[in-house]
Amino acid sequence: MSTVARLRLFEAYGVELEYMIVDRRTLSVLPITDEVLRAVAGRYASDVEQGEITWSNELVLHVIELKTTGPAPSLDGLPEKFQENVRRINDLLEPLGARLMPTAMHPWMDPLEETRLWPHEYNAVYETFNRIFDCRGHGWSNLQSTHINFPFADSEEFGRLHAAIRLVLPVLPALAASSPIVEGRLTGLLDNRMEFYRNNSRKIPSVAGLVIPEPVFDPDEYDRTILQRIYRDLSPHDAEGVLQEEFANARGAIARFERGSIEIRVVDVQECPAADLALCHAVSAVLRALVEQRWTGLVEQQSLAAEPMADILAAVIRDGERAVIRDPAYLAQFGVAATRCTAGELWRRLVDATCLLSGASSGDWQDALNVMLDQGPLARRILRRLAPDPSCERASAVYRELCDCLALGRPFSIAD
Repeated sequence: MSTVARLRLFEAYGVELEYMIVDRRTLSVLPITDEVLRAVAGRYASDVEQGEITWSNELVLHVIELKTTGPAPSLDGLPEKFQENVRRINDLLEPLGARLMPTAMHPWMDPLEETRLWPHEYNAVYETFNRIFDCRGHGWSNLQSTHINFPFADSEEFGRLHAAIRLVLPVLPALAASSPIVEGRLTGLLDNRMEFYRNNSRKIPSVAGLVIPEPVFDPDEYDRTILQRIYRDLSPHDAEGVLQEEFANARGAIARFERGSIEIRVVDVQECPAADLALCHAVSAVLRALVEQRWTGLVEQQSLAAEPMADILAAVIRDGERAVIRDPAYLAQFGVAATRCTAGELWRRLVDATCLLSGASSGDWQDALNVMLDQGPLARRILRRLAPDPSCERASAVYRELCDCLALGRPFSIAD
């Protein structure tokens, strides 16, 4: 998102997609992101602009990020732009015996043995995180997400947007969970990435808090009660102040005041850009309705504490769309009068209420959203494709198919 123009609510979007680079034959992680970026830039670079999409490094050498180069005025057209860049990267990877793999966690990576940190520009930040938290863990070195950035122009817009985003965060894994396997094992959770994410900075609890942000709706108060607390708690471990920046905040949505945006981090990356952008459309539509106070007023939206919503998030991380929400005060924020509702039923209501699928032009992202609503999140579809034999050989075949979905830009449907 831009640091110059202060865009107003929903005037633009910033989207970031993270993918793994894997060996084409074995599908094991391959730490060569720096070589891919050097092949395009002519040097080891952390960012390489490719028109409207930029390629970037991440913490570890087997992950590459694709992001909108600047604020995109619309989500329309982004699936095709991201897909074209996926194709270009796969073309570069093919002679290296590699390809891109989607989903939020590699299903059999051993982070203790396979983690390789980015060693070039920006390395001081990564080394500081590694020294404090030890990044040889799934919550650091084996996680890929979709980040969605929404702009705000002033304090009033920040308060409205932050209130709306807090309400949406707990149920996002019901659509977005894509990480059911850890080190070759089915853990019983649909969103293992988020389970690791919400625990990976327990050494300094203020860094992530409860993942659901505190009910703070004024920028000055946010800085004082959230950011400054993080900086104080980090300072004994970070004498040089390397992490005294907004990115040190690891909540599920973080305020980026320098950019004038809030960044959502609770979304697992999907099987192809069309599916990722389907999630972006769904989140945007629901946030608009909340900001417009369609179901409840702003004061009521801002009244919910973080703790009950963190409990909902934990249930949805475990059970995805089948998680049962038994919090009438939370459900009322979305116009649901019932005392209980599954997370999947809630998303179906929200999609219907926002008319998200009623447009004349369907588009690939709407097809992908229908797959999520009808067949469950990607994690559920992976589990159903693995059944009744979740063997290593079967998992390899399923994830090879997911690599094909990414390469071809098509949803992973168990109805195929």
